Amino acid sequence: MLPAAAVPVPRPAPSATSTPATSTPATSTPGAFTPRTFTVVGSGDVLLHNGLWRQAQRDAGGRGYDFAPLLRGVRSVVESADLAICHLETPLGGAGGPFTGYPTFKVPPQIVPALKQTGYDACSTASNHSLDGGEAGIRRTLNALDAAGIRHAGMARSRAEQDTPQLMTVRGVRVALLSYSFSFNGIPRPRGREWLVNYLEPKRVREAARRARTAGAEVVIVSIHWGTEYEHRPNSQQVSVAKQLLNDGSIDLILGHHAHVVQPFERINGRWVAYGMGNHVSYQGFSNETRDGVISRFTFVETAPGRFTVTEAAALPTFMQLNDGPARLLLVSDCPAARQPACRASGARSYRVLRSRGAGGAGLVVLR
Repeated sequence: MLPAAAVPVPRPAPSATSTPATSTPATSTPGAFTPRTFTVVGSGDVLLHNGLWRQAQRDAGGRGYDFAPLLRGVRSVVESADLAICHLETPLGGAGGPFTGYPTFKVPPQIVPALKQTGYDACSTASNHSLDGGEAGIRRTLNALDAAGIRHAGMARSRAEQDTPQLMTVRGVRVALLSYSFSFNGIPRPRGREWLVNYLEPKRVREAARRARTAGAEVVIVSIHWGTEYEHRPNSQQVSVAKQLLNDGSIDLILGHHAHVVQPFERINGRWVAYGMGNHVSYQGFSNETRDGVISRFTFVETAPGRFTVTEAAALPTFMQLNDGPARLLLVSDCPAARQPACRASGARSYRVLRSRGAGGAGLVVLR
């Protein structure tokens, strides 16, 4: 995770499911080249249904909302990454509500400090629900992320903010995060204020990636809200867009969201796309598959000065405990004994899907 500005933050000890980077930034010694390396963690949709609010109220002892216990099971993996990126699908309501759930979300803002406590450094925010709360909802969401020290991309409060690449320095490497959605559920972006949220158009994504490179980005990561809900197979738009975006070297990694079930990973032209990481947290208990998720972890290594490639790709399946106890996000590899049968079944489902487009042969390791 990124340390706070000017505040030394001790790095956590490695866990059984994490591989923190250990090399140092490139030195300035003439003729010397010390490759830089860093790890990126990405996760699925943070989708706050009403059931999760009720759990957060219980966890807060009736004094507001506490979402940290919901996420505690994945904290070791998230906070051990050099850069941890979440996908905040739903806009925030005001501090005291009123809050609304599906189909038009305005959710408790207390989720944001919980994401920070879990170890997230940045969140993508462009989704089909981005406009649920109008411009006010976008401003509330971005203001809350700013207050927590979480970087963000996808929504904007001005054209200038939309046009400014979100650059982060990660272990001496300048990394850009971009975020786009294929739909806003029929809600039009206000005329003249289309900059409020990014719409998925491959040409514009490539242009933004090039602007980020010009601004100094050495690695560009794109989050995309796309696909067909509850379908494990990526649809034709996903496959076509992934090929377009990964064909010229301007984009290094695609993190996909929206389907609410796990979708495959694939390596295209030497670069990875996670088509869909399922739900990170949700209350969609109507099927086993909507309780499955995955945390992706990619290790970037500098192969020549300023040029990076992924040398290790890993997927860590997760399982959403719902009716069989308090709502909790669990790592499949670290489930309590009472949940191990459900976790093993979840991990097996995700394993089959993740490797279904050749990711296993391309080097993906599924830790379950």
